[in-house]
Amino acid sequence: MHSGPLTIEVVDGAHVGEIVLRLAGPLVLDNLFEFQNLWRAQTAPSIIVDLTSVPYVDSSGIGSLVNMHVSRQKVGGGIQLVGVSERVKTVLAVTKVDKVLAISA
Repeated sequence: MHSGPLTIEVVDGAHVGEIVLRLAGPLVLDNLFEFQNLWRAQTAPSIIVDLTSVPYVDSSGIGSLVNMHVSRQKVGGGIQLVGVSERVKTVLAVTKVDKVLAISA
């Protein structure tokens, strides 16, 4: 129901050592491996994940975001989610991931 293409744009962040991943489309199992391969290939310790154009995230997508968070903490960085829709915020709250990940408006 929520599968579909996911496009990812990688842009430099506002600060040194930071990149932005702009996602468009649902972050679900069908397209998860492309997303994981892309963020794992990044050398920047801090990643901002722009979810403005992401209508839905399933449990595998949430798992990948948590995995990214742990991975970046190990190198002294972190992740920040921005542009999170109410629907995605609800999923993050129900799974209590909103207590672990930094979420900004």
